[in-house]
Amino acid sequence: MNLDFTSEQEMLKESASKFFANECPFSKVREIEESIEGYSPEIWGKMAELGWLGVLFPEEYGGFEGEFMDIVIIQEAIGKAVCPSPFFSTVIQCGLIILEDGSEMQKNDLLEKISEGRLIMALAQYEEEGSYLASGIQMEARHDNDSYILNGTKMFVANANIADRLLVAARVVDAGITLFLVDAKDKGITCAKMPTIGMDNTCEVIFDEVKVPASDILGEKGKGWEILEKMAPKAAVAKCAEMAGGCKTSIDMTAAYAKEREQYGKPIGGFQIIQHYMADMLLAYDTSQNYLYRVTWMIDESLDVSKEASILKARLNEKYKFITERAVQIHGAIGTTRECDIGLFYRRAKSCEYIMGDTGFHYEKIAQGLDI
Repeated sequence: MNLDFTSEQEMLKESASKFFANECPFSKVREIEESIEGYSPEIWGKMAELGWLGVLFPEEYGGFEGEFMDIVIIQEAIGKAVCPSPFFSTVIQCGLIILEDGSEMQKNDLLEKISEGRLIMALAQYEEEGSYLASGIQMEARHDNDSYILNGTKMFVANANIADRLLVAARVVDAGITLFLVDAKDKGITCAKMPTIGMDNTCEVIFDEVKVPASDILGEKGKGWEILEKMAPKAAVAKCAEMAGGCKTSIDMTAAYAKEREQYGKPIGGFQIIQHYMADMLLAYDTSQNYLYRVTWMIDESLDVSKEASILKARLNEKYKFITERAVQIHGAIGTTRECDIGLFYRRAKSCEYIMGDTGFHYEKIAQGLDI
């Protein structure tokens, strides 16, 4: 097992780090969070120019056919900058599904547009119950000649407010869960941003007699849940990369603050309790990042990572919260303010916990897979 970066990946890591440092400082993050759109079209366009939006896609679809490690490197850089972006929902959640299970027509139509930054997508899976299970998908797709009619409400849909297309999971009578490609601007769709702790583009989407042609079914009818389950481990690992990036910046930022902030005439970093806190934070990060790279290597080797992805996500859910909680505590009261940068990570840690499965969900998956 070789976890070292290639020379190309080292260049990607360096360029991504410089890009977000220049294009998305923390003042810009606050500006984006407080905007109606919740993302920067300028940054999105520049990411497309750099080829990052198509890094996983084959050349015939406008991509570079890179490795999954390339995605992890980009996601880590996004996490380090806490940059609000539709990268995860568009490229990873929807992009992976289209690449794996879309028809040739759908791949040609959608993947090149994603690669060029001309298409933003959102996955509409969860409903009011908030369940990660197949039983939580209750929206019905009513058959109507050569089309289907969607009625119902989807919750926690990331970036639906800026999406051009939605990938919607609904139940077809006598078939089961099916995925539909839906025009996000359809007159029967109402989208509203939800107030969240992460101040991200999490939306409620209401479907009222939305008509979708049968040709816009993605994959086989009734096989939607299997398609979602196939995408989930990779998406969970990619989200963990973003969380690991956030952990790293939180530690670096807090270490710098502890060296500058003085109490009783000396930097607080000299106090034993602060040193213990910092050591625990670094240990939590190092072990998590090492496991992240190991699981990423397994993905690039085409190995099954279902169990490992759940272990990793459950761990990062808790370690990201732990690290940012300690970071806020070391910063003192200022750490809880909007003006203090560490607060950006503290809030994002909580919102990331519920994306691609919370800790309890993954513990249950791990337990079910134990051979005891």
